[in-house]
Amino acid sequence: MNKKNFFLVGLVLVLAGVYAVCFTDWFRSRPIQISYTSRPVLRRGSEPLANPLRFGLGDYYSLTEVKVVPLAALQTNKLTQPVWHLVSDSGSDDVNQFIYGQTISGMDSAVAGARPEPLQPGVNYRIFITAGKAKGQHDFHIGPAPANTATTTNH
Repeated sequence: MNKKNFFLVGLVLVLAGVYAVCFTDWFRSRPIQISYTSRPVLRRGSEPLANPLRFGLGDYYSLTEVKVVPLAALQTNKLTQPVWHLVSDSGSDDVNQFIYGQTISGMDSAVAGARPEPLQPGVNYRIFITAGKAKGQHDFHIGPAPANTATTTNH
């Protein structure tokens, strides 16, 4: 092979590498897909005990941070205090779902001794979840839908 062929083969390899990095998802972490649901916990023959808020992740993750903040406070102050904040240096056990306020194995409260605050009905919250390089966030509320400040009318 002469110099021209080496140059062309090298150029093709460099262009293939640039294409793979810039135009494919091979080297990007996928966002964590977060869903939530609230269903009553029932005991046989009794009233519902509570409506725990369950978050689903769509896959198993070793979580490194879970944080819930009121959305209105977050919009005015990016450093607002979370109502629930768990962290882990090495990652949690692999989980694909958890309940708000529960202890996740391998994670500790970001502030020693802090307990999760109760969620208020009708308030919008945002949950941030980190699992290594993978991240996700999702807005949610409990109870009745929050009142919308913008109204539309049809004539």
